Amino acid sequence: MSCILIQNGLLIDTEWKRRADILVRGSKIVRIAPHINPDSIPDNVTVVHADGLLVLPGIIDAHTHYHLVSRGTVTADSFKEGSKAASYGGVTTVIDFADDDKKSLVSSFKSRADAMGADMSIDFAIHQGVYAFREGLYDELKAVRDAGCRAIKLFTTYRDAGYLIEKREELKQIFSMCADLGLMVCVHCEDDEFLASIEASYKGDYRAADHPVLRPAHAEALAIEKVGELALETGAQLYIVHLSSKEGLEAVRRLRDRGLDLVVETTPHYLFLNRKKLEGSDASLYIMTPPLRDEEDNEALQEALCNGEIQVVATDHCSFTRAQKLESNDVRTIYPGIPGSEEMLPLIHNLVANGALLTLNEMVNVLSTGPAKYFGLYPQKGALREGSDADIVVFNPDVSWTLSNDNIHSECGYTAYDGMPVIGHVVMTYLRGRLIMGGDMYLGIPGDGRFIKVR
Repeated sequence: MSCILIQNGLLIDTEWKRRADILVRGSKIVRIAPHINPDSIPDNVTVVHADGLLVLPGIIDAHTHYHLVSRGTVTADSFKEGSKAASYGGVTTVIDFADDDKKSLVSSFKSRADAMGADMSIDFAIHQGVYAFREGLYDELKAVRDAGCRAIKLFTTYRDAGYLIEKREELKQIFSMCADLGLMVCVHCEDDEFLASIEASYKGDYRAADHPVLRPAHAEALAIEKVGELALETGAQLYIVHLSSKEGLEAVRRLRDRGLDLVVETTPHYLFLNRKKLEGSDASLYIMTPPLRDEEDNEALQEALCNGEIQVVATDHCSFTRAQKLESNDVRTIYPGIPGSEEMLPLIHNLVANGALLTLNEMVNVLSTGPAKYFGLYPQKGALREGSDADIVVFNPDVSWTLSNDNIHSECGYTAYDGMPVIGHVVMTYLRGRLIMGGDMYLGIPGDGRFIKVR
């Protein structure tokens, strides 16, 4: 069996960092030691010299929408294209979503897993959407858990799209079912009733710049308070997806003060982009939900990330082409979403390199180890330890470069971070001991990605 020996890199795990060698045999990490002599290895060995480089566990993007069918179209990055872009960003596992067909959760889940398994070049897990309360839902949830699901996804908005479960008592029953079954409840938090009240009295335009007015931060905070109450009443594990605002963060703090142990995710765009992007001829490119907010929201979320109040950074990768995005100037019909899997690691590394209070260990935790633990992938994923999958990123922390539409690999043809300087660049990405990106060359094999049945 062939082996890979990565020598002299600075290994970064959540709890430690040390200069050491790491030996991979087949798909697993088999040894970590201060020095491993390649002559002592009986198998064929490929030596990778990592002097001056960081060695990280594979990044886990815990919130993606590859091949999302929406409003009669489909996103630019399907499973093949999403895997490629992710590989360039050191992402070796994504957690995507299965929609609820309102008939059978386990059928929806398995159909999504089969479709992803046919074309993904990196590994994946799946969250299951739940869009309707019905008789027999407990048995459906149990079946989908047994099929390998760790979390469900609920929405507090999108009534017209059929995603919203409106009755509080029904939501409470779902929370109770998930608590009993050990399923985490992930929630998109924007209060639909409040948004509807704004829409009913709104006299302005529907330009991109009006999006934060139509969907303000207060809607996020209201929804967080409401689902937090349900979690307190039922004991369900609560996970807030893509926290976008200072006001939403303050709602999280109030719930934690009351004893609720909840997990919070944010995204690079809410950390680094603001509503100034919603002006000009390309404003449609920056429409996502919730909308971009103010600089003070960026600052509050960055501070919360650095002090541990935010546990996960994911991307909500949902990439439409420039042509698709620019079809409309009306926020009610612009396709919502931006790419992000490839850009995430260097963007978050900026917070380390530019003197923020985020350490390398904390960066690994929010991008890899934390998501692995919360969603049942650890220690198979999210760790540099003997016996773990050899999902490894070799990363140069000293390279300064600029994200641009010309150097990203999403099929959408643009990056929302065009022109943004970053520090740090992925040199090699290994998936289960196989090089899938190196020397700026993509080596991923569609269909080689595996569904990870979470525990």
